Amino acid sequence: MNAPIPSASQAGIAETAAAIRAEANIGKLLQEAGKLQPHDLERVLKLQQDENLRFGEAAQRLGLVTEADIREALSQQFEYPYVPVGEPGFGLRLAAASAPYGKEAEALRSVRAELLLRWFKDGRKTLAVGSARADEGASLLAANLAVLFAQMGQRVLLIDADMRTARQQDIFTLDKGMGLSDILAGRVPSVQVRTVKPFQTLSILPAGSPPPNPAELLARPAFGALLAGLESSYDVILVDTTPSQIAADFQLVAARVGGMLIATRRNVGRLSPLVELKDKIVMTGAQIVGAVVLD
Repeated sequence: MNAPIPSASQAGIAETAAAIRAEANIGKLLQEAGKLQPHDLERVLKLQQDENLRFGEAAQRLGLVTEADIREALSQQFEYPYVPVGEPGFGLRLAAASAPYGKEAEALRSVRAELLLRWFKDGRKTLAVGSARADEGASLLAANLAVLFAQMGQRVLLIDADMRTARQQDIFTLDKGMGLSDILAGRVPSVQVRTVKPFQTLSILPAGSPPPNPAELLARPAFGALLAGLESSYDVILVDTTPSQIAADFQLVAARVGGMLIATRRNVGRLSPLVELKDKIVMTGAQIVGAVVLD
């Protein structure tokens, strides 16, 4: 009769088996990506066994793959989407998309964590992002945060409510088409969002056709009804707004949403416009959720 295996030993066996499966998956992913050939696997496995290395470390030491190749394989294995450096598209504009392991992305994760603790709780789902000036990075901040929330597996919608100087369609390299303005003006029968690859849970609602009356459109009850309806389909909704020095549209958004995150840029933002922005947000009854100083 065989003796029972102690629970600690069982746990060790399970961990070892999981590690073996993980290493095998990385090898398979690298092979499918064309980074490794079948005969390379034998060399990697031999070095891995001889020197007790991880599969990726062994493959790198042999000069068969780069660190970027390993990171891309790991991102697939752990379902952590990002845009590898060098690939065409929007990734170069967004640290969270193209350099998720860098200092800037890590700092933005701290902002995400603060928002989860201070705002996206107790049923809140929607937050506005704004700035005093157009060159302070609010649109890029909103886009980066949208990517970061999507990397968590959250269903994210990024709305470009800046119908005067729309940025999100350029940041994500989207074709021009219908968007928020067209919905609020009743020009389209339903909401038309764009999905963003490789972020399967991230959608964008562009600003749409440039209207002559953005403030009036945002003041319509249809805007509030639209936000309320979208909250049933998304976990996080971020609303990019017009800078306060351009127009007062941001106040209409803040009043609807209830909270705003302020972006300012080091050596660009000035105290007086920021104080004025703060006062105008408070005047709407919305909360100032925080301020992010960008480099």
